Amino acid sequence: MKNAFKIILLGALAGFGGAFLFYIGFIKPELAQRQSEARFNTVSYDTPATTSPATPSYSTSPTTAVTPIDFSDAAAKATQSVVYINSISRGATYSTWDWFFGEGTGGGRTQVSSGSGVIFSADGYIITNNHVIESAERIEVNYNKRVYPAELIGTNPSTDLAVIKINESGLPAIALGSSKNLQVGEWVVAVGNPFSLASTVTAGIVSAKGRRIGILEDKFPIESFIQTDAAINPGNSGGALVNKSGELVGINSAILSRTGSYTGYAFAVPVDIARKVFDDLVKYGVVQQSFIGGRVIEYNFENATKYDLSTTVKNFNGVLLESIEKTGPAIKAGLKPGDIITRINNTDVNTQSAFEEELSYHYPGDKISLTYIRDNKTSTANVTLVNLNGTTDTIKRKIFTNAAIGAQLEATQYGVKVFKIKDNSIFKKIGVPENFTIIAINRVRVKEPEEIVEFFGKYKGEGYLFGINSSRQQVEISFAVP
Repeated sequence: MKNAFKIILLGALAGFGGAFLFYIGFIKPELAQRQSEARFNTVSYDTPATTSPATPSYSTSPTTAVTPIDFSDAAAKATQSVVYINSISRGATYSTWDWFFGEGTGGGRTQVSSGSGVIFSADGYIITNNHVIESAERIEVNYNKRVYPAELIGTNPSTDLAVIKINESGLPAIALGSSKNLQVGEWVVAVGNPFSLASTVTAGIVSAKGRRIGILEDKFPIESFIQTDAAINPGNSGGALVNKSGELVGINSAILSRTGSYTGYAFAVPVDIARKVFDDLVKYGVVQQSFIGGRVIEYNFENATKYDLSTTVKNFNGVLLESIEKTGPAIKAGLKPGDIITRINNTDVNTQSAFEEELSYHYPGDKISLTYIRDNKTSTANVTLVNLNGTTDTIKRKIFTNAAIGAQLEATQYGVKVFKIKDNSIFKKIGVPENFTIIAINRVRVKEPEEIVEFFGKYKGEGYLFGINSSRQQVEISFAVP
C-alpha cells in the first residue's frame, strides 16, 4: 500500500515538473514575443496600409475650428434704427352700448394697433408696412423714450410699404445692404416690437427668395418676398431684417401661420424694392410703376400644356407671356402671347415674382431689352416701359388744398379722400374722421376734390355723406349746414 502511494506521488511530481519545464522553455517565450508585438504595433490614421490587407487602417477628415455665431454687433446696429409705431383710429362700431352712449357708427371706440418701422434717413423719414398704418387716423412713433406725432408721406399697397415722417434730426439711419446679394442659407436677424415688446431680436436663416404667397390685395401686386425662419410675430411688421453685418436686407411683413403666431415661416420685402419705394414716395408721393403692356405667368409643364407649347424641354426657364394689350409697348416691340421671356436686360427671370421684381426697379420711359424664345428660336425685343395710364410721364400725387374748407383732399379710385382736417374745418364740425374717403354726397357720386369744395360752398340744410373710413368700413354720416 505504501509502495503504491509512493509511485503515485512520484508520478505526479514528475508530471508537474515536466509541465513546468515545458512552460519555461517553450510557452513563456512565445507569449512574451506576442505581447511585445501587440504592445508596439501602431495603427495609421493618416494613410491606409498597403502592405498587408489584414492590417486595419483608418482615415479621418482634418478638423477645422468652429467659429461661434455672434449676432451682438448686428443687433446693436439695427435696434437703434427700429422704432415702435402706434396706429390710432376710431372705427365704426355697432354695439347697443355705443348707441346709448352716443358713439354709434359715426364715432366708435378708439382702436390702437402697433407695429414697427425702420429709420431710413437722419431727418426723420421712416419706412414701415402699409398694413401697419392704413387704418390710422393718427400715427405715433415711440423712439428713445419719446412719443412723436408722425406725418404720412405716402403708401404703396402693391408692395405693402409706406413712409412716415417725424420732426426730428440726427437720427441713426440704418445701413442698407443688398437683397440681390443675399444667399439662401445665410444668417439673418429680425428686429421689431412683437406683442408690444420693444426692441426684440431673433435670428434665423434665409429659407428662400422670390416667394409669391398671394397676400397683397392690390390690382398690381409685387410679391418677391424673402422667406426666413427667424421668429416674427404680430408687431414685427415693418421692422428690420438685417444680415450679420447689421445691414438692412428686408422689411418684415408677414407670417404664414394657422394660429396667427410664429410657426417658422416669415416673409420680408427685399430692401432693393423698399429702397425704390422709399425714394419714389418721398420725391413724388406715389410709386412709379412700370408696365410692358402684357401679363406674364409661370412657365412650367402645366402652363406649357395649356398653351400648346412643347413639354419636352429639359428645363422650363423663363416666364410665359400669357396676354398682351392691343396698343401697349409689348405688341409694338413685336412680342406675342406664348413667347417665353428669359431675360430683362442682363438679368435672368425664371419666375413671375422675379420678373415683377426686376421690372419694379425701372421707371416709365425706361428702355429695356427682353430676351425671349419663340418656336425654339431666341430673339430680343426693345421695349419702352409705360405707367398705369399707358404713357411715359412721371405720375405725381395731386393734393388739393382749400383754406375755406380747412382740409386737404385727394382723388382716389373710390372717391375723394379727406385728411389733415383742421379744427375749424367744416368736416370737423359735421364729424368726418381723418382719412375718410367720400364716395357720395346726398346719393350723388363725387370723384374730384373740386366737386366737394363747390358743394359745401353753396349748400345749406341737412344731408348725409356716404364713404369709407380708415378701417375700410362703409359709413353714412348725417350732417346739417346752417
